[in-house]
Amino acid sequence: MSESRERQSTDGGRARAVFTGIGVVAPNGKGTEDWWAATLAGKSGIDTVRSFDARSYPSQLAGEIKGFDPGKRLSARIVVETSRMSHFALAATRMALDDATVDLSQIPEYELGVITANASGGAEFGQRELQKLWRGGPKDVSPYMSIAWFYAATTGQISIGHGMRGPCGVMVSEQAGGLDALGQARRVVRDGTRLVVTGGSDSSLSPAGFVSQLPTANLTTVNDPARAYLPFDTDASGFVPGEGGAILVLENADTARERGVDRPYGELAGYAATFDPRPGSGRPPTLTRCARAALADARMRPEDIDVVFADGHGTAEKDRQESRTLAELFGPRAVPVTVPKTTTGRLYAGAGALDTAGALLALRDQVVPPTIHVKNPVAAYELDLVIDQPRETVLRTAMVIARGHGGFNAVAIVRLAD
Repeated sequence: MSESRERQSTDGGRARAVFTGIGVVAPNGKGTEDWWAATLAGKSGIDTVRSFDARSYPSQLAGEIKGFDPGKRLSARIVVETSRMSHFALAATRMALDDATVDLSQIPEYELGVITANASGGAEFGQRELQKLWRGGPKDVSPYMSIAWFYAATTGQISIGHGMRGPCGVMVSEQAGGLDALGQARRVVRDGTRLVVTGGSDSSLSPAGFVSQLPTANLTTVNDPARAYLPFDTDASGFVPGEGGAILVLENADTARERGVDRPYGELAGYAATFDPRPGSGRPPTLTRCARAALADARMRPEDIDVVFADGHGTAEKDRQESRTLAELFGPRAVPVTVPKTTTGRLYAGAGALDTAGALLALRDQVVPPTIHVKNPVAAYELDLVIDQPRETVLRTAMVIARGHGGFNAVAIVRLAD
């Protein structure tokens, strides 16, 4: 064990935060183990948009969740009151709590928190109700229009449904939001909250949600699912959007152990967030500083990281920036790098949490999931990119990177819990 890892055995008197439950609803798997098996097998959930006619759009692919019936997972009342992004998160929350085998009635309600992330709100709910307004007038609009579209709707519904009355909140920082939610959850655990439901979900694949993404010019216009989303590839042309995400249970390590959790998935050892300077300022992006701050927070050195779950934007400039950060931190081809979101598309606020779920399962199973469809990695990036097939290797720590549109950066470090 390295000197830096020896220093990790204590955390300066602060409560350690460990992951005890995982729930996933993703384009290539509805359920944690189904999604993980599909990810390891390189099974893609990216296809032509089916939920509406996208033939007139320049981008026509998405990572859609097909065959998800909220009525089979949620009460009829909740289905009516909430949007698709909340349906995914509420279903994943139930999975995560079941996975954690926790009896919430045994924990005081003010020691239970909820912190989630969302970037686009209930886009399809809002569009549907506005169409009703124009078609029939205000009497036809759902009374839940006022709340179901809101970014914090998921947090509120989880809090109400499970009696969690401690610290609650929502992070709105696009793709970085899923990691920002985890970082905030760890903060409140350190401040005395025993258990926090955290993570992120998004669903912006309705016509209104989809068209709002096009002006960024970041979506690929390649309509072959096998050649569309190619991070760090010479043919990178943008990314494919997706929906879904992951919810995780984060607990105080001591109280988790007291209730019988002997082997949590891992510990949230480090976290940091930065914001890039405005374009044209002449100042460099802050991703490298963010990664170094996360390492410092974890009391680790770069050589302690065994795998990187990269952001993998899929555009040449963003990929170049991220590869430069990785080369500066680790050296050329010094650490395995993977982008498993090539099987799902970029899930916005759901992505960071889903990548963290993947990192925790990678530590559990000692395997790195593959980056699929990338055939021609850019040689100048000097990355040890895990492509096509999973790679079995010894893993103790993982770095997860997420970058959000507008300049958001977040980095989390998870490690096997002692």
